[in-house]
Amino acid sequence: MPAAERVTDRIVHHGEGPCWSEQWGGLRFVDMLAGDVVTLAGDGALRRAHVGDVAAVVRPRTGGGAVLAVERGFALEDADGSLTHLPELWGAGEGVRMNEGGCDPDGRFYTGSMAYDVAEGRGTLWRLDPDGTTTPVVTGVTISNGFGFSPDGRLAYYNDTPTGRTDVFDYDRDAGLLDRRPFVTVNDDSGTNRPDGLTVDAEGGVWVALFGGSAVRRYAPDGTLDEVVEVGARQVTACAFGGPDLADLYITTSRENLAEDDDPAAGSVFRYRPGVRGLPVLPFAG
Repeated sequence: MPAAERVTDRIVHHGEGPCWSEQWGGLRFVDMLAGDVVTLAGDGALRRAHVGDVAAVVRPRTGGGAVLAVERGFALEDADGSLTHLPELWGAGEGVRMNEGGCDPDGRFYTGSMAYDVAEGRGTLWRLDPDGTTTPVVTGVTISNGFGFSPDGRLAYYNDTPTGRTDVFDYDRDAGLLDRRPFVTVNDDSGTNRPDGLTVDAEGGVWVALFGGSAVRRYAPDGTLDEVVEVGARQVTACAFGGPDLADLYITTSRENLAEDDDPAAGSVFRYRPGVRGLPVLPFAG
């Protein structure tokens, strides 16, 4: 089994959502429960920006800056770094936070929520449109996770982690996400291969991070498992292609609920060069 290279020390508690954009000059990801967005430059330098109690997702905006999901909604970062929080979507007493997401081919930003106590069905996949309106598009989810599109933009892949599978939707600009159905069953009887974040490569392969499984799997467009990459930490959270040629797969990991001396590399970033390129990140049009 090929193995990913560890490229940082243990730098985050719960790393998530890696995203490469040339306008950032490197990789961004979140230390989710610390509320920080972390930038890893090409020379290895790290920079942190605190955006709230939770930093769930970060994606570039077409005009510069970034769109973010924070604990109870969304925020916009301008090109100069200034941050504007949009109105919250629910109150603090509901015990729900944002978790993971990404943009669609038409520049809309999706992020899914989950309950802090992981109560079944309390999450929702939300969509933020460029004009600032928000819409719930999938309800009744538990741990809303990876979100990515096929190279032609016609399919959207999605994980609700406790289901143990990756699902796929048809995508239409006007109608949105349609006909949700299973793409692959990721988990097995061990219960350790929980599907977390995902990304899609230029050939249509779907890469799924295994939380608890110490690996990332690639599934071919027909759902066939055709590669497994070993990661030197158990709680693998997400993956994304980056580098100037989009040929490096960056992988984030988590230390959540681990003892200090357990799994020493957890909280590090890993990298793997698989021989296939990724797709450019889909930006937010607002």
